[in-house]
Formats: sequence, C-alpha cells, structure tokens
Amino acid sequence: MSPEKNESTAAEKTLTNDVREEKTGNETGHEAILTASHVTKQFPASGGRTLKACNDINLTVYRGRTLGIVGESGCGKSTFVKMIVQMFQPTEGQILFDGKDITKLKGEELRQSRKKIQMVFQDPAAAFSPKMKIIDIITEPLMNFKLIKRSEREAKAKELLRMVELPEDFIYRYPHNMSGGQRQRVGIARALALEPEIIVCDEATSALDVSVQDRIIELLVKLQKEKGISFVFICHDMALVQSFAHQVAVMYLGNIVETLPGNEVATNAQHPYTQAMLGAIFSTKMDFTKKIESIESEAPSPVDTPPGCPFQNRCDRCMEICKKEKPSLKTIGKGHEVACHLF
Repeated sequence: MSPEKNESTAAEKTLTNDVREEKTGNETGHEAILTASHVTKQFPASGGRTLKACNDINLTVYRGRTLGIVGESGCGKSTFVKMIVQMFQPTEGQILFDGKDITKLKGEELRQSRKKIQMVFQDPAAAFSPKMKIIDIITEPLMNFKLIKRSEREAKAKELLRMVELPEDFIYRYPHNMSGGQRQRVGIARALALEPEIIVCDEATSALDVSVQDRIIELLVKLQKEKGISFVFICHDMALVQSFAHQVAVMYLGNIVETLPGNEVATNAQHPYTQAMLGAIFSTKMDFTKKIESIESEAPSPVDTPPGCPFQNRCDRCMEICKKEKPSLKTIGKGHEVACHLF
C-alpha cells in the first residue's frame, strides 16, 4: 500500500508567524502531562495467533503542546489513542496522567478521570445521535457529571458554540442540518465542555475538504494558545501533521520508528519510512520535475510480523542485520529518535 498523496495546502499556510516561533525542537522545559511507558496492546487472532497492534510504545505528551502521530492505516495509532482515553486497556505497560497510572483506575475514580481527557472522532456524522439537537449533544457531558442545571443548558451551549466560532442559534439544529466542518466544530465544542487538559483528535480532519481542514487546524491552534490544552493528533497526512504539531511520532506496524520536532520533519527526517511518506506528499508548490515516490510493496500482516526490522521488506536500504535484529530507538539529535540500523 502506498502512503497517501496528500494535498498540502493546509500544511503550507496553517501556522501564523507567531505560532511558528513558538514551535521548538526540544520539549525540555515543558511539563509532561501524560507518559506512555512500554505500552503494548495485543488482540487474539484466528488459529490461536496474536495480533500485536501496539508494540512497546513510549511517548510523552507535554502540557500545552501538540503530539502528532502519523502512519498508514492499520499502523496502530488509533488503538494507541483509544488506550489513552481508556476505551482499551493495554496488555502491558503504563499510561501515567499527572503521575497516576490511569490503566489501574476503576469505578468512579475511572469515570472522574475521563473528564480530563476527551476525544474528537473521525466522522462527525457518526459521532452524534441524529435524534439529538446540538444543545443536547454539547451539554450532555456536563449533565452527566451534574456540573450544570437543566436551566443553564442554553447559556452554556451558546458559550461553547462561540468558542468554536459557530452561531449561537445553531443550538436548536440537528447534525444533519449542518456541513461536515460545522459538525466537526460541534465535536470540538463537546470535547471542550468538561474543560479537559488533553484532547485526542482521531483523524479529526480526514473526512473534510482541504479548505475546511485548514480552518479546523487554525481553530485548534487558537484554542491551545488560549486555554493551554494539550492535543494528541493522529493522522495519515504527513503534510498536515507537520504543519502544527510540536512533536511528531511516526508509527509503522505497531512500532514507533521515529520521533522528531514537527518543524524538522521536512528537513531532518531520517527513517526510510518517514522519508518515503514525505516523498509521497503532493503539493501545488512542489517541484514537478521530481517524481512522486511511493512504496510499492505491501506491509506484512501484523499477525505474522517477520523477525528483525518491521520495515525490512519495503526498504531499499535493507541490510542483513535488519532481517535478524529489530532496531531500538536511538537518540540522534535534540528531541530526535530513530529506530534504524543505519544509525
């Protein structure tokens, strides 16, 4: 499967100069709010086999910063973020939020912890009940936690819609009376309702037109600056994610193969898979004398992963050691790690 050939309009113009200046290549000095340590998730497969969706993941989310996770469909990124929001339990490892292992929480303690980590889903049409009005959708979390009275719903719903730059009179609309971009803003408003510290965006712009993607990303950047929210943004669009993420993690077949600062992705990516994804980006400003690269072969099944490097059968720089020994992440620069025997 070839990486997506992405139109990078959003990547080219999303960040204003002041936001770009805030992006740093090193997260030192920023407080770690969530840390995934040796997280593995396995699922049973046919024939008594095991599908390892995530394999020994180690990632950190910093307060007020954005972690972008990018990779082809099926690489395990959605499974990982579902463990962050506690929809899945890890098979192994810890996920520490504000120093507490949320994988061990149960009952009311688990329910209360969910207020601080919210999620925006990929398909805004499927994320809402078609029978619920917008006022009910975005105030439901507040009502569930008894944070507002029924008489306060209208005022709170209008406040949340203003926050995501939608007209107040939308509160009495139904989701099917709105565009895809408007529905996604409602999804963001619902995620903001409980004043979370982390918002996970699971392919939150992939179903939208490029121009709408642009405006949604600008909204997320604005909300982050105003409220200090941390974002975990998963995507298969390398051009989009590098445009605003402070740190980017590249996943392949359940493994993190490279992490690096977002503003260095285009110039300093080192892993052959990351470079292949960059080579597949389509842009109206690209050099059309150069061929758009792609990976022609298929990724192996996650049920039958070969020994050694998971990328070996698609890598034109594969060496003998790659077929025998799986590379571990090595630090090769400030905030930059890569899992490759070339380094």
